Amino acid sequence: MTPQKVKDYERLLKRPFPIQSVSFRKGPGQGKELAYITARDVMQRLDEVFGIDGWQDEYSWVGNRMICKLHCKFGSTWIAKSDGADDTSIEGAKGGISDSLKRASVKYGIFRYAYHPGAFNGRQPAKWATPEGYDEVMAQREGASVKEFKKALG
Repeated sequence: MTPQKVKDYERLLKRPFPIQSVSFRKGPGQGKELAYITARDVMQRLDEVFGIDGWQDEYSWVGNRMICKLHCKFGSTWIAKSDGADDTSIEGAKGGISDSLKRASVKYGIFRYAYHPGAFNGRQPAKWATPEGYDEVMAQREGASVKEFKKALG
């Protein structure tokens, strides 16, 4: 599907991931469960929304932090958003590269819902934090059926 309007891009970028794509780990001090996706999940979403030739990433060091500048093509306009991450304790620089990509992608709305305090109850997503629940909420906002909403998106 090639999105035609900004709101189409937004809906596709922000759509929640299937729960099978979401992983969890304990937060600092063995606290709350934290949800995360992989850099490959981000790349797949970017490919699905923009095509393989509609996005690109570049990396640079600022201090001890890896910065990802993520460029996405909306129609004929390229827009770049950046964010950074430190090296990780598990995979060092590679982890910093992956984390900076994931952080930059959140600025486009990818997996941003995971930061909402009600998105997950432990490892269980709220209904709206599932692809099906999201489609229902968005269809309702558009005054359409889920079938009509999904058809409009392609």
